[in-house]
Amino acid sequence: MPELKHGDENGLADTARRVLPGGGFGNVSHDIIIAEGRGGRVWDVGGNEYVDYLLGSGPMIVGHAHPEVVETVREQAAKGTTFFTSNPPGIRLAAEIVDAVPCAEKVRFVSSGSEADLYAMRVARAYKKRDKILKFEGGYHGMSDYGLMSLAPKRAGNFPRPIPDSAGIPKSIGDEVLVAPFNDLEMVASLVREHEQELAGIIVEPCQRLIPPRPGFLEGLRRVADENGLLLIFDEVVTGFRFAYGGAQTYYGVTPDICTLGKAIGGGFALAAIAGRADIMAHFDRGAVAEDDFLPQIGTLSGNPIAAAAGLKTLEILKRPGAYEKIFATGRALMDGYRDALKTAGIDARVVGEPPMFDVVFTDREVTDYRSALGNADRMKRCNGLLRERGVLKGESKYYVSLAHTEADVEHTLSAFTSSLAQLQ
Repeated sequence: MPELKHGDENGLADTARRVLPGGGFGNVSHDIIIAEGRGGRVWDVGGNEYVDYLLGSGPMIVGHAHPEVVETVREQAAKGTTFFTSNPPGIRLAAEIVDAVPCAEKVRFVSSGSEADLYAMRVARAYKKRDKILKFEGGYHGMSDYGLMSLAPKRAGNFPRPIPDSAGIPKSIGDEVLVAPFNDLEMVASLVREHEQELAGIIVEPCQRLIPPRPGFLEGLRRVADENGLLLIFDEVVTGFRFAYGGAQTYYGVTPDICTLGKAIGGGFALAAIAGRADIMAHFDRGAVAEDDFLPQIGTLSGNPIAAAAGLKTLEILKRPGAYEKIFATGRALMDGYRDALKTAGIDARVVGEPPMFDVVFTDREVTDYRSALGNADRMKRCNGLLRERGVLKGESKYYVSLAHTEADVEHTLSAFTSSLAQLQ
């Protein structure tokens, strides 16, 4: 494998350290500056090439600079970039989401997954006229005050009391969020029984970060929500159109009342959505509900035509025969190869996730929830660094698999991983 160069185009790293807190955008811990991406690979400003499993944190599911997406964006940009009104691509994208996603009867666009999750929780509270939301420890639901409750607690707390993960969150927010361990249906049912009159809904990533639901867990959440008059919210910002064309709710066969979508539906541009039952989504329509029940939602770039056009083209590509089969085949080849390499190296670790989205957790126990998924964080960080040195780029805790990844990419990645394990030992 070629040795990575350390050139810096026009002193960008120095400029970044001077003008950006921490020298970066806050998204990743390393200081790589990516200048270009094509297909399943990216290049940094020093000219180093990487097989890319970061994929912009997931949205580039059909690969970087897909020629059809690029051409669609060019065509729309020539017509105008944003209007703050409804526009044809946005309306067509909403219709495609309604056709594809089981829970979606109406759609409201926003610009980020954080916004989508915030509004999903807010509309659940408006609909049920109750204040509390139940979430799961380690579940990521954006950067709002509510979303940053027990996302990555530095110490183990007592359920159901949440732990804020950021400075600046009002203490009162802790009174409105209940926290349970993922995959523990018995505790969820107990908490719901105890707080039934205060709870508006349950928000969950159907596959939490990397952790698949145990058989019956999502079905159990659906049953508990129905029996107690709660709304079930699936955060599908990551899993939407990634696990199946209808998202994780199609893949796992459980339909929520509301879902949030992002990443894939914007084709690499800033676009996300809340989708759900028409009677719930009516709270976004001033003419459909009482004045006190109306939920205003305004965003300068919500549903902007370039993002919507890019998203529509991305979904068109994903809908073609064989697309998901290819993504899953690539993911399975990587996961199986990683398991074989870990077994050969004699290293205790688990390959966790589903083929479109997985990672290695350095632990000798089963991974079923946030605490068991922590593993050996130092070893994970070291392995990720060794992979970057060998031309493989990923997030701190996830491999995203794209339609554009090739057999050569898989071969390069498995070789890099095997070499990294040898150095880890």
